[in-house]
Amino acid sequence: MAKEIERKFLVKNMSFKENYTGVLYQQGYLSTDSKAAVRIRTIGSKAFLSIKSTHSGITRLEYEYKIPYEDANEIMNNICKKPIIKKYRYTLCYRGHIWEIDEFLDENEGLIVAEIELESEEEQFAKPDFIGKEVTHDFRYLNSNLINHPYKTW
Repeated sequence: MAKEIERKFLVKNMSFKENYTGVLYQQGYLSTDSKAAVRIRTIGSKAFLSIKSTHSGITRLEYEYKIPYEDANEIMNNICKKPIIKKYRYTLCYRGHIWEIDEFLDENEGLIVAEIELESEEEQFAKPDFIGKEVTHDFRYLNSNLINHPYKTW
């Protein structure tokens, strides 16, 4: 069983961009119901099908499978709900933890969120200076919710 334990924060400055280059992510959702979100994601020339359960605290089940890139594009273009989420992801290590910073594009432009995955819900970690308010429990910031309620409409 694959578990994801994740905390999410707003980003208060762009200092993370000084030494890192973002990678374009595109993701479309096939389902976003009360039990799980099912998405297709492309990262550069790779593609994945992911299934994530709804939250239980900061922990949820997550399953991810590599799929053909051409299939992913066809599914995103023809089957997924719109809009497709587009973002640049920056990945950096800070004091022993990996941080992923997502700079959203298009309908969600202006939104920048940082996430950290943990080994346990109680795990302690240091925050880089660009980390702002925690939004882990604010479900508006879930990517699966941004298709129905894009950031620009808030």
